[in-house]
Amino acid sequence: MQDVGAGTHGQSLSEKIRRFPSPLPSLLKEFKRHLSNKKTVEKYIDGFRKSDHQQILSCLTDDVEWDIPGMFHATGMEEFDKQIENEAFVGSPALTITRMIEENDVVIAEGTVRVKKREGGFFNAVFCDAFTMREGKIKHLISYLMESSEMSE
Repeated sequence: MQDVGAGTHGQSLSEKIRRFPSPLPSLLKEFKRHLSNKKTVEKYIDGFRKSDHQQILSCLTDDVEWDIPGMFHATGMEEFDKQIENEAFVGSPALTITRMIEENDVVIAEGTVRVKKREGGFFNAVFCDAFTMREGKIKHLISYLMESSEMSE
């Protein structure tokens, strides 16, 4: 007896369904890639909290670019590494991520930063970083940074 959904070629409906490619494997792969991108950004931010150059650099592609509009543009690992710490500040920054979202290969992280100034007092700022990812690593970063007087001293 033939299934109700049998086609003209003698295949039952259940045979046709088995042959239809499931979107699940590609959806799982995409989900894992997104988790990987966010984990890379979290590892990168954590590296800044510890001033751990190796941890930060391990999150980057060799041809990475970093822009802070109006401040600098760095290309490549060596230039990026020189920008990790700033002589005007002492110690590692306190970084807090308030929101992180991702679409395709772009991760956006918003947050706050607080670091002690060498001449005294603190630098407090809010930031929004846009990370463009390639194969789970940071290919391009554009950082929007704004000093904030609303944060407590």
